[in-house]
Amino acid sequence: LSLALLAAASAAAQACSWLWLRSDPPALRPAVPAALLAALHLLQLGFLFRCLHALKVGWKVCWAKAEDEDEQRHMAFLSHDISMLRLFETFLENTPQLTLLLYITLQTNKAELSQGLGIGTAFLCVSWSLLDYHQSLRSFLQDKYKLSLGSSIIYFLWNLFLICPRILVVALFTLLWPYGVAVHFPLVWLAMFLWVSLQGTDFMESSGPEQLYRAMVAVILYFSWFNVAQGRTLYRSIIYHGFILVDSTLLALSWLWGRAPSEEHSYLLPVVSAALPCYLLGLGLRVTYYKWLHPNMQVQQEGGCDEVDANGGSDGLEFRSFSEPNLVNRRMQWLAQAQFPFSRSARQLFLNGAVES
Repeated sequence: LSLALLAAASAAAQACSWLWLRSDPPALRPAVPAALLAALHLLQLGFLFRCLHALKVGWKVCWAKAEDEDEQRHMAFLSHDISMLRLFETFLENTPQLTLLLYITLQTNKAELSQGLGIGTAFLCVSWSLLDYHQSLRSFLQDKYKLSLGSSIIYFLWNLFLICPRILVVALFTLLWPYGVAVHFPLVWLAMFLWVSLQGTDFMESSGPEQLYRAMVAVILYFSWFNVAQGRTLYRSIIYHGFILVDSTLLALSWLWGRAPSEEHSYLLPVVSAALPCYLLGLGLRVTYYKWLHPNMQVQQEGGCDEVDANGGSDGLEFRSFSEPNLVNRRMQWLAQAQFPFSRSARQLFLNGAVES
């Protein structure tokens, strides 16, 4: 099962990487023959190649052409793709394997110190991948919209407090009904896939790859919130967290109802009892973040007006732009419109400043 998760996650990530490279503007693609790029992705080395290429561009930015703004934006372009692929890898491979490892540990009722440290570190890495993705997406915005240290800590913590109870109750449910999760996951995944499809995502270049993207996002939504549509997210977030809270509560109650009468896992009772307060604490931290610590709120407080748009107005966001208008990043445009609210006039601008034709 672990190898199957690894193979499926790697194949999906490599497919996304290859499709993204094919849709990128020629000036932003690596100077490598297409056949070689295809071979690297077939050998599951596409992500490694991206990292090495980003290191090469980063070295050029730091030493050879530190004053070149376009190179810095190119580096942000590359780093965001890497961050998003890492996010896919985290939720398609690492998070299911973490759930499996937690299940095995509870099943054997014993764990070495290294296993405990590994499980704890894995929880931190899952939350960190969400923070890294959010920070990389904000790297396309002007400096005043960057996350502060305090905002980053709260963002990290509320994701951690929301993800930990979810993974725990799934592992506990699997502990009593190992085959039950084989029914539960596809049903919830299908619901999330339909949820994403109804929101009308337009991330990939064609309908086929778009279904792959929606399927991968549905896996993320099984464990954590991930916004994919434009507009206000308040009601969608309430619906999602309400659904996950009810589903996780039912999984926990199923474990409490069906657990064996022995005291073998009696230590889990206080852990399960703390899961709901932990989840509610995560929701409270999220409300705190968006109410007081979000960078947009800080800009409004400091400037005494609404956010500024790419044209210097007062109702949008200001993006960093390439000097050449043909260098567009359609994926980042869509994600920015989904993640950050900005005006109708600002929507006429691509993420890198190019106007739609």
